[in-house]
Amino acid sequence: MSRVYNFSAGPSMMPEAVLKKAAAEMLDYQGSGQSVMEMSHRSKVFQSILDETIALVKEVLNVPDNYKILFLQGGGSTQFSMVPLNLMNKNNKADYIVTGNWANIAYQEACRYGKVRLLATSEDKNYSYIPKIKPEDIDPEADYVYYCMNNTIYGTMFKYIPETGSVPLVSDISSCICSEPIDISKFGLVYAGVQKNMGPAGATLVIVREDLLGNAMDFTPLMFDYKLHADKGTMYNTPPCYAIYVCKLMLEWIKNDIGGLEKMKERNEKKAAVLYDFLDSSSLFKGTVVKEDRSLMNIPFVTGDKELDALFVKEAEERGFVNLKGHRSTGGMRVSTYNAMPIEGVEKLVAFMKEFEEAHS
Repeated sequence: MSRVYNFSAGPSMMPEAVLKKAAAEMLDYQGSGQSVMEMSHRSKVFQSILDETIALVKEVLNVPDNYKILFLQGGGSTQFSMVPLNLMNKNNKADYIVTGNWANIAYQEACRYGKVRLLATSEDKNYSYIPKIKPEDIDPEADYVYYCMNNTIYGTMFKYIPETGSVPLVSDISSCICSEPIDISKFGLVYAGVQKNMGPAGATLVIVREDLLGNAMDFTPLMFDYKLHADKGTMYNTPPCYAIYVCKLMLEWIKNDIGGLEKMKERNEKKAAVLYDFLDSSSLFKGTVVKEDRSLMNIPFVTGDKELDALFVKEAEERGFVNLKGHRSTGGMRVSTYNAMPIEGVEKLVAFMKEFEEAHS
């Protein structure tokens, strides 16, 4: 069976080199006589996998020495609670920027634990743009400022890092992690479900500045305390072992095959440009995001006719382009051009879009 071009928003497609490596080591990881799926998480073999993966995260993402790297479970959504429980602990206040569905859910969750201010939102235009935040907009008494860097559903992305002064900045980077360099030193904490660009579903990466640890709210469950996980070397309980192992393979691919995040950014910009250039010239398909805030990872578009949208998705799948249906809250179509998507996948999709346009114009 030939492989399809998988444009899913997550879990995303993975590089064939990584899949083949994982397959080759499935029954016997580096002479251990066992699969990573079945080995003890307390074994020296798995500890070496974890240590190598954390070292790669630090190297590839250029993480400063005063940050802890944690691999947790529960997906990015669990961080909607863990962030306020651990960080909204001095003035019991936080500022949130809401630019999409996931940021809104995070905002609603944080409101359960303290006084949360809606600093800015783009809901007025269906989250089709990114609001501009100035330093003077920040509440100096806020314990942190929160935003989602790339909005998977709506296809917008912050092209700047908000200046928050002495107030720690927190960001959900789930759908843009490892897609381009990010200056981690500007953040108090970043987190990502790894299933977009860095691995399979099942692991969540948290990178947190050390000075923010140790002040969780009194009623915080043990499993939600960052310091507990940091003190235990992210091994308080059984971690998502196999997902961590595949993250190691993905990071090795980014480092060795691609050449690092600068090269990855160039690759992703070229892919996105192929589709955006066509959308800008198309008489049938239209993008839904203002140009200056377009995501490199998630590209939504519509024809303006729901029945035509559905026909396009159906015919595209028959041609081997899968998971193009837009999110249920937005409709239309969405192309996710995550790291593993080769440029020829986007080029072939655009060629099909041109055929479809000619047939229905």
